[in-house]
Amino acid sequence: MMRTVNAFAASSATEPLGPTTIERRDPLPHDVVIEIKYAGICHSDIHHARGDWKSETYPMVPGHEIAGVVTKVGSAVTGHEVGDRVGVGCMVDSCRECVNCRAGEQQYCLNGTVLTYAGRDRDGRPTQGGYSTHIVVTEDFVLNIPEGLSPAEAAPLLCAGITTYAPLRQWNAGPGKRVAVVGLGGLGHVAVKLARAMGADVTVLSRTLKKQDDGFSLGAHDYRATEDLATFEELAGSFDLIVNTVSASVDVSAYLSLLGLDGALANVGAPPDPVSFNVFSLLGNRRSMSGSLIGGIRETQEMLDFCAEHGVGAEVEVIGAEKINEAYDRVLASDVRYRFVIDIATLA
Repeated sequence: MMRTVNAFAASSATEPLGPTTIERRDPLPHDVVIEIKYAGICHSDIHHARGDWKSETYPMVPGHEIAGVVTKVGSAVTGHEVGDRVGVGCMVDSCRECVNCRAGEQQYCLNGTVLTYAGRDRDGRPTQGGYSTHIVVTEDFVLNIPEGLSPAEAAPLLCAGITTYAPLRQWNAGPGKRVAVVGLGGLGHVAVKLARAMGADVTVLSRTLKKQDDGFSLGAHDYRATEDLATFEELAGSFDLIVNTVSASVDVSAYLSLLGLDGALANVGAPPDPVSFNVFSLLGNRRSMSGSLIGGIRETQEMLDFCAEHGVGAEVEVIGAEKINEAYDRVLASDVRYRFVIDIATLA
């Protein structure tokens, strides 16, 4: 049995998104039915909808920053009840059996994580995301949104929040640690808030000083413009961790030079083109370069609980569904402070 729900979809890589209907399955014993209240717009939604990364399947309903309310649960569900405030992030299933899944790192499932959209569910059907009124997800991939987080501010945390929280935790951001965040956008602004809440000394590295006031209000201790080449000389060897959140190519060697002994450059942005760097930039100060992809379900829940405890939410601009295409253009023009969130009631 299937249920028809309203949605907003990309019909091709070149056409604007528009209203449509899609089918959601009736809940299986371990499924949770969620009425979606808010869905964040992630830059990767644009990449997928416009076919930037691969050959996509259309029609496609983007959205993997989902906040909503449980309206129905399957007969075997134990962790969620009707009325619960819940969220869904970038994945809705995994094999549960490989070594990575058993370690709680389902995002690195060796048999293929099931993406919330632009993926294939276990029944072979294309997955469709959060630009829709309802979604059905197996209970193990549904997160609880704690009291203290508004659903609109919580939605982007399901991607932007965990994407930046994971490397900050992996590299032990905290008191006595010097953390730099490259880029003050949808990811970067949350990274600044999280690193400050963890107790780290936080510097924003942005191309210009245009957002300097915002950076300080979000919790940064310092803010530097990277278009000024003197910045790299002045800050050489200054940081323990640099979190690179931008989706454009950067001078990796220059950023590596900013790391102190055993410092790490963690990349969470996804530029479309390959990057290169001088290996001597790593050899000096025993530096390392890494990448990080969201987080597992356990760590994502930990992140949400941390954000509720420390008052960390995304800075959002709530829009109606009719403004999604305009929002896409504004994201590409860096004209948002700092995450668009769709009020899904406008789809009803």
